[in-house]
Amino acid sequence: MRPFKTINWNYLSLIFRGAMAARLWLVAYAVLIIIPASIFLYTYSQRYSHILEEEVTRTMLQTLKQAEINLDHQFNSIRDTSNSLFTNPNLLKYLRVGATPADQLEALKELRYITDNAKTNLNVFRVRVYVDEGKVFSHEKINFFPLESIQSKPWYGKIEEGSGMMIWTGAYLENYIDVGEMYVFSNLRMLRDPDHYDILPGVLSIDMDSRQVDSILSNIHLNKDQTVYMLSPDGNIVLHSDKKLLGTKLKSGAVLHAVQKDAEGVSMIDEENQQLYVVYTTVNATGWKLVAEVPKKGINSRAASLNQISSVATLTGVTVMFLILVFILIAFIVQGMNRRVQTVIRAIKLEGLEGLEDRSGTTAIGDFKVLEKSVDHLIHRVRDLMEETYTTKVQEREAQLRALQAQINPHFLYNTLDTINWIAIGRGAQDISQMIDSLAKYFRLSLNKGKDVVTVTDELELAKVYLEIQQTRFPKSFEFTIVMQSPGSSEDGTDAAAELSAFSIPKLTLQPIVENALLHGIRKSKGKTGTITLTAAIDGDELTLTVRDDGIGMEPAFAQSLLTEPRPTMRSDGSGSSYGLYNVNERIKLFTGEAQGLFIESQLGEGTTITARFPRRPISQKEHLS
Repeated sequence: MRPFKTINWNYLSLIFRGAMAARLWLVAYAVLIIIPASIFLYTYSQRYSHILEEEVTRTMLQTLKQAEINLDHQFNSIRDTSNSLFTNPNLLKYLRVGATPADQLEALKELRYITDNAKTNLNVFRVRVYVDEGKVFSHEKINFFPLESIQSKPWYGKIEEGSGMMIWTGAYLENYIDVGEMYVFSNLRMLRDPDHYDILPGVLSIDMDSRQVDSILSNIHLNKDQTVYMLSPDGNIVLHSDKKLLGTKLKSGAVLHAVQKDAEGVSMIDEENQQLYVVYTTVNATGWKLVAEVPKKGINSRAASLNQISSVATLTGVTVMFLILVFILIAFIVQGMNRRVQTVIRAIKLEGLEGLEDRSGTTAIGDFKVLEKSVDHLIHRVRDLMEETYTTKVQEREAQLRALQAQINPHFLYNTLDTINWIAIGRGAQDISQMIDSLAKYFRLSLNKGKDVVTVTDELELAKVYLEIQQTRFPKSFEFTIVMQSPGSSEDGTDAAAELSAFSIPKLTLQPIVENALLHGIRKSKGKTGTITLTAAIDGDELTLTVRDDGIGMEPAFAQSLLTEPRPTMRSDGSGSSYGLYNVNERIKLFTGEAQGLFIESQLGEGTTITARFPRRPISQKEHLS
């Protein structure tokens, strides 16, 4: 055979010559197909990506506006509650200046009823009223507080300037005496006594749990790298997932400038060498801006995923164009090469393979040079395969001779065991004689003249001999029973045995299962004693072999894994992690098909039942004779 490197260089040389011969076709293909298609695909992809990008940002704005509608509903419900309380004449009546302490205590009951009634609005977390410290209920600290306690707040000046108008605070941390610290929004307004307008009777505060707003913002899904928050008109952050930023000025002037241009929209900015899309809308109830910052690369990846379908459709169209052109080109190429093929065929008929080899060296380089070189390589390959076939035949014959020679060894083994058996009988060693006789049967049945398929009765006999040998090895440790069943069989099982002897299964199917039941079931139980039952039954078109033991059992999940996971080889003493069931299961599936195989039922402490199912497969006449 030729060296591998020489063959590689020949291949490379043939490819290079073929490419040079087809250079005109390659140039035509590049000019007519590849370059125009590439320009078209690039232009189309850029344009379509831009359109998709606009569509994605528009969708994000719609998502943000839907969240803004939900926020408006929340804040408007707080506003309605505030208006209801603000116009309630009883509230001002009980807060009026000059009421006696007794009247104030009586009023406290009515005020609590008013505030508790306001909490029927599920969006209201707490109603608080800040009153003059002279009121006896000003230190109640649940719904009523002294007015001085909020005069130091940064937003108190806005309340005075509002003169009864509603003022919204951003989320801030408030400490409630009954529930502890939590973040809330507050709707505040000043209360006025109509009879003493110059005197301030109190401030009304409607608190809303910020988690209600947080839940709306957390349901906004624009991009995995998004940042969503809310801004007041002066650029302060009123709600953010990072609570440390609450009440602080937004650091990014570019984002602040973008969101202040319109009530809603989408703007792209450059922030720290990163392009961002700023999507924003206005919450009408408060005048705050709901803002989402989304990196452009995330938008591009989303647009690219949407672009894939269009790209596939476009690529399919280009491929169809390519195939049409190739068909036209092939028509011209075949017409030109057909003449060369006829020339090669005539050369082979007139001069033989040697003539083709001699001619290939003088043919001009062209399209057909690649074909001629390929035929030349094929000739050498056929010769090499013929040599390999001859060598294989010789090796096969030698293997057959060695196999025939190996058949002498079992006969020698049987004769030797028979001689030892008679010596044991002559000396009265019946136990040794029985052991040797069982061992001879075991070897005869397991070797089975080199066949891989045996009758069911022979397989049962092999399992019986194996168990008899093990009973000698482990006396009084276990009992076994073999049951043969078939429709209409007699009680002694004679008819069943005759019917079972007509069916075949893979050799050594039962013995590994029986060995598993003995060594890993009974011998590992606490008393190391038990019973093994072998059942062979014919039911309709199915043969069922069952091995049941009352040994230690195993976990069902581990039992099933024995059929699906190969394990290391078992040691000679029967210990180890392998149970041999995987190989038996695979052999049955190869013999009968994937629908059949082994089935295990086992529980710890309750023993194990292993079932093998086979379709009806009468043993062939050839197998009987052999």
